[in-house]
Amino acid sequence: MKNNAPFGLYIHVPFCASKCRYCDFYSFAGDTAQMEHFVQAIDRQAERFAPMLAGRTADTVYFGGGTPSLLGGERLSKLLQMLSNRFSIAPHAEITVECNPDSMDTDLLHVLRKARVNRLSIGVQSAHDAELRLLGRRHTFAQACTAVRNAQQTGFDNISVDLMYGLPGQSEQMLFQSVDALLALHPQHLSCYSLKLEPGTPMGQEQPVLPDDDAQADWYLSLCERLTQAGYLHYEISNWAKPGFYSRHNSRYWTLSDYLGLGPGAHSYLNGKRFAYRPSLTDFCDCPQPVQEELVAGFAPHAEYIMLRLRTADGIDRLDFESRFGRSFAPYAARLAALRAPGLTLETADGWRLTERGFLVSNSIITDVLSVDEMI
Repeated sequence: MKNNAPFGLYIHVPFCASKCRYCDFYSFAGDTAQMEHFVQAIDRQAERFAPMLAGRTADTVYFGGGTPSLLGGERLSKLLQMLSNRFSIAPHAEITVECNPDSMDTDLLHVLRKARVNRLSIGVQSAHDAELRLLGRRHTFAQACTAVRNAQQTGFDNISVDLMYGLPGQSEQMLFQSVDALLALHPQHLSCYSLKLEPGTPMGQEQPVLPDDDAQADWYLSLCERLTQAGYLHYEISNWAKPGFYSRHNSRYWTLSDYLGLGPGAHSYLNGKRFAYRPSLTDFCDCPQPVQEELVAGFAPHAEYIMLRLRTADGIDRLDFESRFGRSFAPYAARLAALRAPGLTLETADGWRLTERGFLVSNSIITDVLSVDEMI
């Protein structure tokens, strides 16, 4: 049966002015020639996939990275025009560009608005300059404030800001000073993540002492309460939005909806299959067959569905699960029901979800729920 469902487009821009000290994404400082080759390679790969997606509409487009804003308005506009030439993009599609405050100016913002970009994701991370320096960020908080306000004055009314917590030497007071400072900017969306020390990064190699797990758990629950009081809906473990402003594109990842990823290191999920480009700009630009099959290690499709849906406030829809996978949800529901008394799960009208306390131990809960498979 022909699939006519909408899909999303993700473009991975691998260029950064400099590498943050915690980052393990594929990114590097590119030059003008590399950026031009990248843009042309995106068009070639879009042309390759266009026949597969004929008759379907992209209702989300997301430029991530890396630092997409580093490409500049002209290249980003060109990329959007190329994508529009290859695919059907809905008139009211959500089109997001990730930006760093140091690579945003009013000229860029005006060009993006003209090119139909209607959502910005701005990497602020902290309101404390000392913490920003520790993370290897290139901007100050004053620059971040200016960037957000300039975007608002240019007409952007769907702005997301990133916040990172659990930093070396951070106190609860410092964290909530950052929270309040970000709320004062009136963003429509916040993504709040705890710092993870990745082995290959400078911070990971230094192994600094982070706030302990108990402290971070308390901070997370206080953060949930603070953002709820401020009118934000907690729709995914690390994401909060004003009503109507959840990230439509990122929600695809958690609901196993189709998306095509283009760019070195970009991943895709189309028609039930996953594939990815190797994280190499040279391969992406020069290799005629850069796509390789990718499996989610250790997870069958139904298990991946459970893992991803339990990250969301909506949780698991029993009928959707059974329709997709042709198996009963009852054994998994029984495990979730056993965690209701300690306040970790909630039964909904359609199935089950985790509470905010459940989000804190989601990995353990998911492991427990999926242990049912060993008995079937």
